[in-house]
Amino acid sequence: MTHQTPTDGFPAATAGRLVVLSNRVPTQSEPAGGLVVALHDCLTERGGLWIGSSGAETIGADNTLTAHKHANYTRMTFDLTPDEHDKFYLGYANSILWPLFHHRSDLMQVDPAYIAAYTAVNARVAKMVAAQLEPEDVLWVHDYHFLPIARDLRKLGVNNRIGFFLHTPFPVAPDVLALPERAAFNTWLAAFDLVGLQTERDVAALLELFRSDPKAEFMSDGSIKTATGQFRVKSFPIGIDVDDFVNLADAAGDGDALALAPDTKLIIGVDRLDYSKGLVNRFEAFATYLRDHAASRPRATLVQIAQPSREALDAYQDMRTELEATSGAINGTYGELDWTPIRYMNRGVPRARLAGVYRRADVCLVTPIADGMNLVAKEFIAAQDAADPGVLILSHFAGAAEQMVDALLVNPYDTEEVATAIARALDMTIEERRTRHARLLQGLRAQNITWWANSFLTSLDAPRVRVTL
Repeated sequence: MTHQTPTDGFPAATAGRLVVLSNRVPTQSEPAGGLVVALHDCLTERGGLWIGSSGAETIGADNTLTAHKHANYTRMTFDLTPDEHDKFYLGYANSILWPLFHHRSDLMQVDPAYIAAYTAVNARVAKMVAAQLEPEDVLWVHDYHFLPIARDLRKLGVNNRIGFFLHTPFPVAPDVLALPERAAFNTWLAAFDLVGLQTERDVAALLELFRSDPKAEFMSDGSIKTATGQFRVKSFPIGIDVDDFVNLADAAGDGDALALAPDTKLIIGVDRLDYSKGLVNRFEAFATYLRDHAASRPRATLVQIAQPSREALDAYQDMRTELEATSGAINGTYGELDWTPIRYMNRGVPRARLAGVYRRADVCLVTPIADGMNLVAKEFIAAQDAADPGVLILSHFAGAAEQMVDALLVNPYDTEEVATAIARALDMTIEERRTRHARLLQGLRAQNITWWANSFLTSLDAPRVRVTL
């Protein structure tokens, strides 16, 4: 893939402000994490406004926005009611859209009350956003929680530039047929000026969807025109702040707190607890490695950090139970008095400490069955000691695989293939490890988090196509 040189800053603002809308707004004065740091830096440089949920559930929540002034921009938050949290967030967003977008339509929980809450919350938020927008402002909407928001804003007479970025995979056309609102889905997207997706594969999926829409017309400038709007679509693979993570790893040391024997190889996995991450497949692949490859190699311990998410949903409770049973069975079969093959942690680890664990690791397993990008893969590479780097094993189904071709790419469903990749990674010569790491790190620096935000905003600022209201 051709890498572009990152810019040192963000594109100069046009006449108006940058307004960002996301599901949540960080309330701490200095946000942490790649995406929120990038948006914070961008807003600090350009000035503007960041709107999102406070995370609070308030009975009788209304259209009131609470302002949190910070430096060169303002954060404004709204509350959800408990019913909206259950039906908008846990319901439609995470029990319908999340499984659909991760190719698990079999896990969708369809309930008419969910779409009613989803459309009502979007309409309510649209009114709040519209009240804040000035004529020249540019609005940047993030993720699947607000798919209809541009359509709702257009109905309110808003003609500002509106961009949308989807952080998950884009669903393939046959999967969209499982969505009860499939007839409205295309109209939601068409109301934006620019739809940004993680990968070229996602762009292809969107184009396939609109090719099957008899009301869609593909224009000579590359835009897509429908009866309700005209928009452009492009891939913008999200990156990380490489130097920030290098500095974290330098400060954190080498992960001695793990208390592993000196000759023990460390294999690390870091994920949210989610069925899209392929964790059961990963444990079974590691068991296959122990069965078929471990006898002739030094001991290896898999440390799996799985931070809980969406614990109220049945699918996540079932998955946690299955993971605990699987790791227990593997440890019971292969463990020794002085060695536990899998250390499974069902909680998060602070980012600064995690950087040191990455640096200590010999192998990182990033093996989702569906993932928009997966920044763990990029953080692991950034954290490595270039003189003695570890090896990244990466699923073909992670968005990062399009860029990170020097990782060991695997099919996460094939436990034999993943087990063989683990053996290969542990046997890899230092020369090959250095070469692969150098190429991967070069790509991360070329397409870092600033490049991502800069690229999207530059495209959104480009001469716009006409919006049909």
